[in-house]
Amino acid sequence: MSVKRRTTFDRAFDAVNLLLICFIIVIVAYPLYFTVIASLSDPYAVASGKVIFWIKDLTLEPYTNVLKNDDIWTGYANSIFNTVVIVIYQLAVTIPCSYVLSRRHLIGRKAIMTYFLITMYFGGGLIPSYLLMRDLGVVNTRLALILPAGMTVYTMIVARSFFQTNVPQELLEAAKIDGCGEFGIFLRIVIPVSGAIIAVVALYAAVGHWNNWFSTLLYISDKKLYELQYVLRNILIANQKMNIINVESMEGADAIAAQMRRKYMAQGMKYAIIFISSAPMLIAYPFVQKYFVKGVMIGSVKG
Repeated sequence: MSVKRRTTFDRAFDAVNLLLICFIIVIVAYPLYFTVIASLSDPYAVASGKVIFWIKDLTLEPYTNVLKNDDIWTGYANSIFNTVVIVIYQLAVTIPCSYVLSRRHLIGRKAIMTYFLITMYFGGGLIPSYLLMRDLGVVNTRLALILPAGMTVYTMIVARSFFQTNVPQELLEAAKIDGCGEFGIFLRIVIPVSGAIIAVVALYAAVGHWNNWFSTLLYISDKKLYELQYVLRNILIANQKMNIINVESMEGADAIAAQMRRKYMAQGMKYAIIFISSAPMLIAYPFVQKYFVKGVMIGSVKG
């Protein structure tokens, strides 16, 4: 068998593709890399533009300033617990709902989907949401953070498309002929072949809640229930306020030097906070990455 020789155009095309891929990788990876090296470098070196590709004047002061607050560990525990519960909760709601809406014989399927789609564009607003939580008696409890996170319509649509394209109707009909009921089909046939979309829904739920601090601001006043993102926000704000108070008590050159040092340290703390808050998701993502890509690609095909 003769092998077709690669032409100059083929080699040039591959070279251009390789350059584009490397360029995209740099654009995506460098901001995260810079966040890590900036958080470990002297804040003045970062502010003066000396930190570009490597750590300059290694220091852990931004991390010690952040981690010395005991609320950090309480926030971590609360965020991990709430995120795990929300992932399980959202899977229990989204997966069955998506599967049911993917079945073409469902009566009123279009009307139900229209109802869901309306909620993507129109909402009750902030005040009605708070009044609802208050009337339910869940304000200042974990339920105020967990209950509203039961399902997102976008994730449900992706999961529904997955079931439409990846679960053949013939397979379900064969199971019915063998005497399997609807619950049996869902639990014994659909769930075992849906690992990819389950991973996608779980990742969306975890990342969506992990990065959320606004719900804690609205519904939680007990410090023991604060989540990590809200704790980090409070530390950053408190540090900036402390800078202003301390500088106002000084005069002359000392005040200017102290102000600049604290300003630079606040910037270093921002980088440390970004890394601390992102680390759990960065650690978890590689374990579900292959399922995530497969689930999104299959679920993105319109059935």
